[in-house]
Amino acid sequence: MPGQIAVENIRNAKGERVTLLIEAGRVAALGPPETLDIAQTAERVDGGGKMILPGLVDGHIHLDKTLIGLPFIPHIPGETVAKRIAAERELRRTVALPVTARGGALIEKIAALGTVAVRSHVDIDTEIGLKGLEQVLSLRESHGHLIDIEIVAFPQSGIMRDPGTADLLHEAVAHGADLVGGLDPAGIDNDIKGHLDAVFAVAEKHNVGVDLHLHDGGGLGAFELRQIAERTIAASLQGRVAVSHAFCLGELDDADLGRTAELLARAEVSIMTNGPGPVPMPPVKRLHAAGVRVFCGSDNIRDAWSPFGNGDLIERAGIICDRQDFRADDDLERAFALVTHASGAVLGRAEPLVPGAPADFMLVACGSIAETLADRPVARTVFKAGRKVAEAGRLV
Repeated sequence: MPGQIAVENIRNAKGERVTLLIEAGRVAALGPPETLDIAQTAERVDGGGKMILPGLVDGHIHLDKTLIGLPFIPHIPGETVAKRIAAERELRRTVALPVTARGGALIEKIAALGTVAVRSHVDIDTEIGLKGLEQVLSLRESHGHLIDIEIVAFPQSGIMRDPGTADLLHEAVAHGADLVGGLDPAGIDNDIKGHLDAVFAVAEKHNVGVDLHLHDGGGLGAFELRQIAERTIAASLQGRVAVSHAFCLGELDDADLGRTAELLARAEVSIMTNGPGPVPMPPVKRLHAAGVRVFCGSDNIRDAWSPFGNGDLIERAGIICDRQDFRADDDLERAFALVTHASGAVLGRAEPLVPGAPADFMLVACGSIAETLADRPVARTVFKAGRKVAEAGRLV
């Protein structure tokens, strides 16, 4: 078959010897080599006995916010989300390096670590307008050979408290954003109904999904989650809505968590967690048991919100293991799924490493998924659309 690539001498996560056949940048077959129809003209790639794993998918990142590429900028603390937003806007006015440069540097960094797709939230407000969106759209063109980029139009400064933002969200989606975002309907806008009215109006008018940041805690946050779930059902957006962070889910008693999780599952609302610092986080196992999809992302990487973050999703999955006291192999595999299968499903990607799926994968010298999370090897061979793009943490 013309253009066929055979990646040989590799093992699957069960330790079985397999070969991967790639045609036109997609998986043609994956299985024992003796069962495959390998063309004589196939380009043969020696996998060196390594284990094949799906490429990593970052379900929540901010390509427009990163300060990578600049001299180190000391962190500016803020006691509340609102104060941190104000500090970030002030910093944003002084940063000369464009998003295309900073975001491009971040893409190259995470692609070298095995990330093949991201969902990037991009700030939309009446000060910056659509400038950030335009630059991330440019990154989608310039760096699409490394990473697939899905874009959320994110009203970081609020909607009701920043009049004109609602119209900009409509414009953003019309100009290429894939989803509409939101932020703390109570904590930032002090108007749950007005905020959600605006967000879901964009989603329904343009037939796009929703991904809201929710930092509001406790019973208030749980009430907002249930409102989001009810609106999702009413708008027939099941499976197309996500809530990022949802710290409140880690604060609820059993009864409140149970009824909130039941409604989230019925509405097919997904929950993103990045394994945050000294704050509550959603209980992954409890939510899984209730039928709620949980996925993971890096969130902030070297920006005004945090001086930390390196974009390594295997390390991020390990952080979630620490936060959730995951120690058994099954639990580590559950955490790995948060940055592969689950995040990929939220982004609408095909099940990885099956016929027809993009040939986006990595090879690691580990014996199992659990060992991969424990060792977090930098020596990853990364393939995008069937072509090697990185080796040992560096682009090739």
